[in-house]
Amino acid sequence: MNTFREILITGGAGYVGSRLVPQLLEKNYKITVYDSLFFGSDFLPKNDPNLRIIKGDIRDIELFKSHLKGIDVVLHLACISNDASFELDENLSKSINFDAFEGLVKHAKKEGVKRFVYCSSSSVYGVSKEREVKEDHPLVPLTLYNKFKGMCEPILWKYNSENFECVTIRPATIMGYAPRQRFDLSVNILTNHAVNNKKITVFGGEQLRPNLHIQDMCDAYELLIKTPGKKINGETFNIGHQNYSIMQIAKIVKNVVEKEFPEKGTIGISTTTTDDIRSYHINSEKIFKALAFKPKFSIQDAVKELCNAFRKNKLPDSLNKNIYFNVKRLKELKIS
Repeated sequence: MNTFREILITGGAGYVGSRLVPQLLEKNYKITVYDSLFFGSDFLPKNDPNLRIIKGDIRDIELFKSHLKGIDVVLHLACISNDASFELDENLSKSINFDAFEGLVKHAKKEGVKRFVYCSSSSVYGVSKEREVKEDHPLVPLTLYNKFKGMCEPILWKYNSENFECVTIRPATIMGYAPRQRFDLSVNILTNHAVNNKKITVFGGEQLRPNLHIQDMCDAYELLIKTPGKKINGETFNIGHQNYSIMQIAKIVKNVVEKEFPEKGTIGISTTTTDDIRSYHINSEKIFKALAFKPKFSIQDAVKELCNAFRKNKLPDSLNKNIYFNVKRLKELKIS
């Protein structure tokens, strides 16, 4: 293991960050969260002396650069995160998800950061009929989100060196409970509607989606901080767990919610057409073999976790509040 202790997380007040930051603080890492705070930050453990929160836009390179002194690792999670981000101004998505990227990498290297972990997305594969999509599969972007995610990857490799270790991770669709919750991700959407509407609408249904529990995502990021550079430098890793169709996911959600809330009775499933044709089945053997990383949590675990959060009233007005939906929140704030 290496001795990296100072971690800067762009987008650290996001969905994954809200669960990852407390986890890393418990392991005595010193964390700098660099985030625009569109969704607030009260869910972060602000009293922890090892946590520093910087309200900053990743497009503000001068501000970003000024907080890199002493940083060992940059985890780059910040982005307009959602395949529906095409609903926003295209220039907004491009400026944040692509235009800002090279400056972050270049200045991280210049300021002595030792490792840069880039969170890409498995959605860069778009549509594939291959049974096992591996890291060398062609990227077939279908939306601005996955187009820009893919376009950043070769930029990262331009700066890769022995003293500036770079790694790209392509996660599956994340699911489960977090202090900064999202309800615009497939398992979370279906669970929200099953619990609060007592019915699920499936858009399409045959599209394949790889899934990953948010706790497994956090554990993977922690591993990418700790792992010796020779194992990950210059590498790209898929990371997913259960590859299921949207309809299969809906049926799992239905079964779990009916068991968790028997008083709600039968949860209905209906189908409708969709223009979201993304469909791919990712293979994650590379990270399993190279880093001995195996996801521990299932779709069922994510749904149970969300049911428990609903039961404890941790997710008020979950069908309507914009704070749970990335695109709605950005529109509400009129971000440009």
